[in-house]
Amino acid sequence: MDKLGVYAIPSAVFLIVIFGLMRGVPLFDTFVAGAKEGFSSTISILPSLIGLMMAVAMLSASGALDILSSLLSPVAAFLGLPPQVMPLVLIKPISGSGSTAVLAQIFQNCGTESFAGRVASVMSGSTETTFYAIAVYFGSVGIKKTRHTIPAALTADFTAFVVSALAVRLFFQS
Repeated sequence: MDKLGVYAIPSAVFLIVIFGLMRGVPLFDTFVAGAKEGFSSTISILPSLIGLMMAVAMLSASGALDILSSLLSPVAAFLGLPPQVMPLVLIKPISGSGSTAVLAQIFQNCGTESFAGRVASVMSGSTETTFYAIAVYFGSVGIKKTRHTIPAALTADFTAFVVSALAVRLFFQS
């Protein structure tokens, strides 16, 4: 790591403290108020996060993820996706850690340099944990109705899933 990278965070903190002192901000009181607000936000989104984690665990443990992946393999073939990435397609919008575990499994079974491994890598980097992000961000500010957010986000995820296979074919196929 270069010298600039080592000093970046301490320098930023130092500049924030200096700026706050120059503006007459009560730094400790402001810090405590922010920490208190962060703690209450954490408590308010906890039920949503527990529900998401339980759903992911149940999907994986029950074998439903494997069954859904098998049922969707004809759709995957039609879209040009390798069938090995279907569990990732299903779990990525729900859980980041679950999708990382599925990605590692794809790497272990297929290899990182395989078509499935490359498609899974591109998928992982170009999609969002949609339901997790909505639970955290909307839950932290108390929004109950997501309106068009979920359909729009899932459409973006679907597009990224399909385009990931196309991009891997375009850049890696001889």
